[in-house]
Amino acid sequence: MDLGLTNARVLVTAASQGLGAATARQFSLEGARVIINSRNLAALQDTAAAIVEESGNPVFTLAADVSDEAAASRLVKNAAEVYGGLDILVTNAGGPPGGTFDDFDLTTWRSAVDLTLLSAVSLIRAALPYLRQSKRAAVLAVVSIAAKQPVGNLTLSNVIRPAVVGLTKTLSLELGAENIRVNSILPGITETERIVHLMQGRASRNNTSIDDERALTANEIPLRRFGTPEEFANAAVFLCSPAAGFINGIALLVDGGAARATL
Repeated sequence: MDLGLTNARVLVTAASQGLGAATARQFSLEGARVIINSRNLAALQDTAAAIVEESGNPVFTLAADVSDEAAASRLVKNAAEVYGGLDILVTNAGGPPGGTFDDFDLTTWRSAVDLTLLSAVSLIRAALPYLRQSKRAAVLAVVSIAAKQPVGNLTLSNVIRPAVVGLTKTLSLELGAENIRVNSILPGITETERIVHLMQGRASRNNTSIDDERALTANEIPLRRFGTPEEFANAAVFLCSPAAGFINGIALLVDGGAARATL
């Protein structure tokens, strides 16, 4: 299937590794012109070089902390200048720290809100003038299964991520008449560096091994395995593409069936 992404101008944040990097790679393989972002310029450059070698398409790097409103706005402006506009924005950010309610003070809560919710708000606000000039405009927020059902020891994510889905649903209603589609995507357990860190934390708390925790976690997923970044990226890129032109306002689970809710 031709997804209609040739020469699409795409910004993917938090894309030096993990789900962001996999998504940027898939966009590039589909012929899009991609800009990737994270705070670590050296890691970004390594990721960009690997993608370019595989796809043969240009990938630019822009380092910025998206939890800072001014930095996020500059990032979008600079990204739009690279290719003369912007068609697709994928908002992504590293997850807030794990822990229970008693583990966090208000400073940590505010930092988590800045990182998880307000980064998306800032990026979308800055991108809208450019998206309004595009004929294939799309916004995709990378969220988490925690927006659908609470995950143990992830209190900050459980509370804040549903707000991101509320944001994308609201924007899908407000911006649909302008032909700007807004969706969110909710990954479950996927083989990324963050999941390794979470498994290490669980093993430490439970006095078990990482292998034990991985097996227990995989057993809770109907497919009995973790997802791959490539599987996530395939879904993310499709949602942003003209091939998904009548999909707007959804929160797509990519979780192997782990979420138990019917709707």
